[in-house]
Amino acid sequence: VNVLLWWEPFGRPRRMADCRRHYNITGCRLSADRSRYSEAQAVLFHHRDLALHGAEGLPRGPPPRPPRQLWVWMNFESPSHSPGLRGLAGLFNWTMTYRRDSDVFVPYGYLYAPPVPRPFVLPRKTRLVAWVISNWNEEHARVRYYRQLKEHLTIDVYGTRGLALAEGGVVETVSAYKFYLAFENSQHTDYITEKLWRNAFAASAVPVVLGPHRANYERFIPADSFIHVDDFPSPRLLATYLKFLDKNKPNYRRYFAWRKKYEVHVTSFWDEHFCKVCEAVRTAGNQMKTVRNLAGWFES
Repeated sequence: VNVLLWWEPFGRPRRMADCRRHYNITGCRLSADRSRYSEAQAVLFHHRDLALHGAEGLPRGPPPRPPRQLWVWMNFESPSHSPGLRGLAGLFNWTMTYRRDSDVFVPYGYLYAPPVPRPFVLPRKTRLVAWVISNWNEEHARVRYYRQLKEHLTIDVYGTRGLALAEGGVVETVSAYKFYLAFENSQHTDYITEKLWRNAFAASAVPVVLGPHRANYERFIPADSFIHVDDFPSPRLLATYLKFLDKNKPNYRRYFAWRKKYEVHVTSFWDEHFCKVCEAVRTAGNQMKTVRNLAGWFES
């Protein structure tokens, strides 16, 4: 299967993934060489680059679009951060996003049950609550909530407005904390990012989440693996609960019961995405369709 990247994400050239070696997906040829356009079974268009270049940057021909070539719209930002959706109706055949109802569904992470569970060892916790944030915006719900929560609780903030991360990065830093504020930059269906999967779960901190509603999280992770801000009538009462868990080890440890069965997979950008498309093209056969109302679907 030949898959062509029309733009390399964010304009950064990269070495193409070995799909067979890394993901056990065979028969993939990934390329960013536009001279291979006519032989590509699928062409990937990254939305952020599409928004930058405009629809005029799409393939115009000659040669014309090959009859069974799939155009795949790829986006891992939320609708709040996806400008220019309106003019894209009827252009693409498939969607590839973090949403479960995408044609090619690639979440930011997932849990899986290994054949032989490994014993889980909780790292030593010396601190209470951490938050890593690079895009600080006073209008965001997450910043407003943080401002109220910090009135009742000490929160160590890392990133542009706060402390520097330890040498090992986010996971190394957060693993010393009992709780992590996995606050999304906007609230949308299925928009659950590396803030949960890597920053909290991979660091063995209990995520305190602000994003889609609790039931949406529970489609992906066990109900007792996280704390949702909506579980509490106010930030003050959430703070009280976190302080209670800090002093009650058995209650705190219950948030790790799921670790007996599951391991965490954090999706690797962008190799995994490109290889997943390749696999999807191969298994799809001759199914063709057109995404008639991209904006209507993605913003729903």
